[in-house]
Amino acid sequence: MDNEPHKRRPAYGRAAFRVFMVLLGFGVWFGFIYPKSPLHDGWNPFTPLNIKDPFTPLTTWKLLNALGDTQSCLAALDTGASAERVEDHLETAQCHIRPQVRLSGVGSARLKPLNTRCQTALRIAMWERHGIQPAAQRHFGQSIEQINHLSSYNCRQIRTLQSGRTRMSTHATADAVDIAGFVTASGAQITLLKNWTGPAPEAAFLKDVRDSACTWFRVTLGPDYNALHADHFHLQHTGWGLCR
Repeated sequence: MDNEPHKRRPAYGRAAFRVFMVLLGFGVWFGFIYPKSPLHDGWNPFTPLNIKDPFTPLTTWKLLNALGDTQSCLAALDTGASAERVEDHLETAQCHIRPQVRLSGVGSARLKPLNTRCQTALRIAMWERHGIQPAAQRHFGQSIEQINHLSSYNCRQIRTLQSGRTRMSTHATADAVDIAGFVTASGAQITLLKNWTGPAPEAAFLKDVRDSACTWFRVTLGPDYNALHADHFHLQHTGWGLCR
């Protein structure tokens, strides 16, 4: 009988530890969701993607969540882009834009109005915020005012240097966009065709924005890939991580 209390102490200790862990977990959870939490939204896994938040280890995870759902994509796009949701476009079973937005600006840069998928538009907006504008400040000490594109949606097959029929291009579903150049706040024109191999800082800027595009798009192809891309970056929402 004298040993019985000692036998019960480990059970009491385990119960107390479980209670402590529950209270600790609740405290951490409450700290995340409390409106006055000192934790920045970019570090908070319970807050959705905001394009303007600083880049953190959670950003890519939040982006993938936003890309996977139409409403989440549209909500995220609304935090840092000028985009209008328009009726989905259906040309054929292979050629469509779903969900479709009309994009006219990302961050502080305008674009000629572009009909594309929400997912493609969101990737452009993340690239502008976290890649293009920082590179412009490093190389020019000013912002990019305009992003010039060639197209996003185009119901066609992939263009190759070899003849013969190929599979459909990702442009056929607006899962890609072709970017031809940029205009700085001072009005300077920067194009891939003229400046890719030209003098610094324009060439260095273009290399930097190509490298940053590889972070925000699944496929990035430019002049280093082949002659068909001498005048533009092909940036793709889908793919297997090609960066050239």
